[in-house]
Amino acid sequence: MSTTRPYPPGDLGPEPGSAGASAASAAATPAGQVRRLRLAGTRGAVARGRDFARQALHDWGWLPAVGADQRAAAEDVLLVVSELVTNACLHAEGPEELRLRCSAKVLHLEVSDLGGGQPAPRSPHRPGRPGGHGMFIVQRLCLDWGVVRNTDGTGKTVWAELAAPS
Repeated sequence: MSTTRPYPPGDLGPEPGSAGASAASAAATPAGQVRRLRLAGTRGAVARGRDFARQALHDWGWLPAVGADQRAAAEDVLLVVSELVTNACLHAEGPEELRLRCSAKVLHLEVSDLGGGQPAPRSPHRPGRPGGHGMFIVQRLCLDWGVVRNTDGTGKTVWAELAAPS
């Protein structure tokens, strides 16, 4: 899993409005809002997931981006959504649901599926080879990511957290 979290797990850094936090971005982000998209049995799941995430980012004020950092943060979210939904399509019988939860500091996204595999970055990473880069990209772009198995033993949820633009 990623070790790039700028704060210890569970600590998301300074509160909005305090020193080092952007009051404008905190005001534009509806704290704790969750968006869900059912993807089970649908065609074009990756495109639908990206469109859904793009609309959420627009509604939350990340788009249209006002600067390079905000544009990069939004593009990172869309890329991670694409990678996680694609992995569910290729390795896990297809995605069941995409969930996005936004706070002033972090965007948390989840893709649930019915597969039994364990996603992990390929090691060693071989950039010159086609395919196999999805979880490496997720690891590099996210503050943290992980896998939670369903309690009934069928399927899992792959989650990732990305920093909100400051």
